[in-house]
Amino acid sequence: MPSMSSKGAESRQTMSRSYKHNAITGWTTAKSEKEDKRIHNRRFRRRTCSKLIKETEDYLDPLPDEITNIWNFAKDGKIRYSPDSPYYRKMLRK
Repeated sequence: MPSMSSKGAESRQTMSRSYKHNAITGWTTAKSEKEDKRIHNRRFRRRTCSKLIKETEDYLDPLPDEITNIWNFAKDGKIRYSPDSPYYRKMLRK
């Protein structure tokens, strides 16, 4: 029977490092819009449930702009870095 210590040492590999596939990141300093989305969805559910309880005949889902101004969210948008940019490699790290 072959020795396990020599075989184990040969098959041991290092863990690979994961990278993002696209160098896309948020435009502002906010890391996430998670709290903004929670607030928006709570408002949306509250309005739709109240309309269902009232049982109005002209029931329509409210538009997102009617509930919350999306331009007031913490993160305004996203930016894509080109491979020529000095920040490209940094943005690919997770």
